Amino acid sequence: MKTKGVAIITRTLREGKTFDDYRKAWYHTRGFGTPTKMLTVVNLHNPREIISIGIMELDDLAKLRPVLQIDIAERLANPLDEVVEDKIERTFGVIASEDDFSAAGELSPQPMTIDGEKVTYPEIEKVIGAADRMFSAAAAERDRLHREKFGK
Repeated sequence: MKTKGVAIITRTLREGKTFDDYRKAWYHTRGFGTPTKMLTVVNLHNPREIISIGIMELDDLAKLRPVLQIDIAERLANPLDEVVEDKIERTFGVIASEDDFSAAGELSPQPMTIDGEKVTYPEIEKVIGAADRMFSAAAAERDRLHREKFGK
């Protein structure tokens, strides 16, 4: 089953820092090697709050671990500590269904699908468990390496 994961990372710019400062520090120098779309959102009510949304497609969940290692390496090589406040909110998930509400007028409920292929929630649950373990391990590793390198 194709898996689509979502990462939503919310950061707040430090006083005096700009969106351009953030983008220079944040932009990766290495790609993930799998279809990945990154969206950068500025909060309408607090323009210092930057929300990064990543949507990644994996045809094999085993490919997630190397992708997470790339992200860890990028953040260690290009830390955001000078640009964003220490508090960072991270939310990770798995897309359970893609639904198109583009049509005008009334809609009727449709089965769960990803890229037009029907999926079931039990299939999604299996992916959630495996992905959760990988993300948790990667987060712990990232935090440990960050403390070792930067002392915080």
